[in-house]
Amino acid sequence: MNWFKRKTYPDFYNAYAESFKGKNNPLEATRFIVFDTETTGLNPNEDLILSIGTVTIQNFSIDVSDSLECYVQQEHFNADTVKIHGILKAGSIRKIEETEAIKLFLKHIEGAVLVAHHIAFDVAMINQALQRMDLPKLKNKLVDTGQLYKKTKYVKDHTHYSLDQLCNTFNITMHDRHTASGDAYLTAVLFLKFAALLKKKKNRDLRLSDF
Repeated sequence: MNWFKRKTYPDFYNAYAESFKGKNNPLEATRFIVFDTETTGLNPNEDLILSIGTVTIQNFSIDVSDSLECYVQQEHFNADTVKIHGILKAGSIRKIEETEAIKLFLKHIEGAVLVAHHIAFDVAMINQALQRMDLPKLKNKLVDTGQLYKKTKYVKDHTHYSLDQLCNTFNITMHDRHTASGDAYLTAVLFLKFAALLKKKKNRDLRLSDF
């Protein structure tokens, strides 16, 4: 009765899953990983990851030394999206296999809260890669800066805010826009601004549930 046996996963995934057990850190000690993916398109069921970029926030400060940037080798390619992200199928950028990129990413985000702008898309892209590796979905708690911005406002708002719009609103210079690492950094700056606004609005120490 092989179907009754518990499914086993590789050591790197088990270490990732174990990193969330017993986690109840105060907010200042929480490690937020802000991340972004550049992809071959906008359909997680068909498109693939071309790059992953991250930046870490801890104690509400950006730690650029604790970051990850990797480019992924893919045979499937969409020439139309090159105009956006600038990643060529060939070229001088060192690329790694998707499986290796996901392993590096899982190790990097152990025990962390993930942050991204319109995070559902980036998480769906990572989860599809995990599915191709026959692994479960991401286990991290998630924060969407698009939704977080709406929490800082006093009125209900159903607007879909782009990263460009919010950077312009908060006078953030958009260096390296449409690179995974560049967009992760811009999102990290926005996250800190929104956290400060939330703290002022609530007039108390923030909790993870506020995010």
